Amino acid sequence: MVKLDVITTRGGDAGETSLGDGSRVRKDALRVAAYGTVDEANATLGLLRLHLAGDAAADAMLGRIQNELFDLGADLCVPGEGGDRLRVSDAQCLRLETEVAEMNAAIPPLRSFVLPGGSAGAAHAHLARTIIRRAERDVVTLASVEAVNPAVIRYLNRLSDHLFVLSRRLNDNGAADTLWTPGATR
Repeated sequence: MVKLDVITTRGGDAGETSLGDGSRVRKDALRVAAYGTVDEANATLGLLRLHLAGDAAADAMLGRIQNELFDLGADLCVPGEGGDRLRVSDAQCLRLETEVAEMNAAIPPLRSFVLPGGSAGAAHAHLARTIIRRAERDVVTLASVEAVNPAVIRYLNRLSDHLFVLSRRLNDNGAADTLWTPGATR
């Protein structure tokens, strides 16, 4: 269990932080940027949960996902692909895929791109989705120079799909979606 008695340590005052293996790196290191963006996405999911209008099923899914994003951040803060530390697994990716398929089965197929918006919940789901996509790009960049658990990239990719389909579900199963109109501003 994590125990945090002291929050202000002054250990980062010189622009460095500790990774999960104890090594010190600059706060602008690719690895720190990647798990920082995951943390930002997690905070956005917390905001999304405030706009679910009593949807207990969506709240439960997002609560589990927030915990998994903490696991994913822990995975990223320990360099390497393996080891005895907490690691994201393909089972978590599969669960996201299953939920996407279940939610999507109740929604009419798309005939156009969807503009972010609609309900407050859907708008926040779209915001979280775009931050997850940025986290995915950050992790792909990190993986080009350092070893990263490949399940992390798969998880983030599935999660962005999950949030897109959830946004449609929160928009009255797509009925409140605003569809893109090509050339509408001409």
